[in-house]
Amino acid sequence: MPPLPAWADEDTPVFVISVAAQIAGMHAQTLRSYDRIGLVTPGRASGGGRRYSVRDIAVLREVQRLSQEDGVNLAGIKRIIELEREVGALTDRLAEVTEELARWRAAAEQAAQNAADSDRLPARRTQSVVVWQPGPRRRD
Repeated sequence: MPPLPAWADEDTPVFVISVAAQIAGMHAQTLRSYDRIGLVTPGRASGGGRRYSVRDIAVLREVQRLSQEDGVNLAGIKRIIELEREVGALTDRLAEVTEELARWRAAAEQAAQNAADSDRLPARRTQSVVVWQPGPRRRD
């Protein structure tokens, strides 16, 4: 695979369709068909031309593998890709919630520690004088 520019990552659409097709081992028309049915949705250049990312090319290779080696039809492949994306999104969300839960637990532990520490502080002893005065007697 050609090296990416320094400013690009695996999701940056940088490859024109002919290069992406060559890297994926497919014909450019196949990539256009996959785009039409929604298997891979490449980015678009300002002129409207398709631009594929490294991740897009990995999906193209997976489509080819599922089709040729496992005999999965395109509708099945589309569903598999959708489910994999959903699992990825849910995994990311689970990680976020887990981190948030850890922060809340740490805050709760700190609050409990602060409360325990405040109970251990020596109490100030004060001396007070209370004068008791009897009130009128009640008769029941």
